[in-house]
Amino acid sequence: MAQHLKILLSGNQELRPLLDNVKTLTALQCQFASVAPPHLAQSSQVLGLQFGTLSVSVANSTIAAKLRQFAPELVTLLQNGGCQVSGIRVKVQVSYDSNRPKPAPRKLGKTAQLALNELSSGLSDSPLKLALEKMARKS
Repeated sequence: MAQHLKILLSGNQELRPLLDNVKTLTALQCQFASVAPPHLAQSSQVLGLQFGTLSVSVANSTIAAKLRQFAPELVTLLQNGGCQVSGIRVKVQVSYDSNRPKPAPRKLGKTAQLALNELSSGLSDSPLKLALEKMARKS
């Protein structure tokens, strides 16, 4: 499938620049991944290189802050690797992950259940007593 797409893009004069851009971005991503610390490289995505500034997208502000700390060192390493980079721009782009597992509902331990039952048995009939009994039964 990827090979068919590559043939289609390279064969069309108007789409060839798109293929060249993809190749450039792929090479930049590989070069960035080779010099960045592994935990930052896997959490980052190269967006492009424009006027010497490498734009990198990250998932959260913690990773962005860490990447900004390493930026001067990464620029030097990228320059030593032959990349024409004079700076790094970090963008935080939070994405929604619909496949994230839902947390399991928490359950009360036996001690908590006994404490709730004991507390509710000492109360007169009221909404509080019913709520405590219901809470103790759910667990």
